Amino acid sequence: MELSLESLNSFRPKTGTLEQWNAAYVRVEDYLRAHRIHNRLHQSRLIQRVLSAAAGRHEQDPGLNPVTLAIEETDRVMDRWFAELLGEKGRSHDRIAAEGRVALLVSDGTSRWPFAFLDNQNIPAEFAAAMKQGSLQAGPDLAVSSMVPRDIDLGTITEAAGQTLERIERLPVLRVVILWAVFIAVLTAVFFATR
Repeated sequence: MELSLESLNSFRPKTGTLEQWNAAYVRVEDYLRAHRIHNRLHQSRLIQRVLSAAAGRHEQDPGLNPVTLAIEETDRVMDRWFAELLGEKGRSHDRIAAEGRVALLVSDGTSRWPFAFLDNQNIPAEFAAAMKQGSLQAGPDLAVSSMVPRDIDLGTITEAAGQTLERIERLPVLRVVILWAVFIAVLTAVFFATR
């Protein structure tokens, strides 16, 4: 759908207020900017396409919010475009959205081919190849396995140390005597080491 500057100026939705459609325009513009679409002319073309489709849906149900419709339409357009470009038709929205956005970032497509994003007719072959190369590739399918919990074997020394500490905890007088003995031994070692 090729749009001229005249058609950009002719957007006049039949339902909704000017403020609602202005808010929808700003939201879609921000959404595209978040995807690194910085070329103003290309942004305007895409926004016009999205808002026209959203306005058509709003005419059918004027109770819906134009901002919500515009963002939903932006997602729908992007999903269709990513699915077509990456050959992922029939996948879920989440999968297509994730794969497409990752491929777009990895390929640096919005910087290298600024007018190719969401263009259905003039997609450079290099851009399509870069997008396909940058898309996520799933690994092997998950397989169900069974893991039985086992006791951790810490060895004889740790077992003996654990038993000794348990005995010391049961005898508080012995614990205090041992702590004082360790304290005196450390002081004696420090005293003789400094001489």
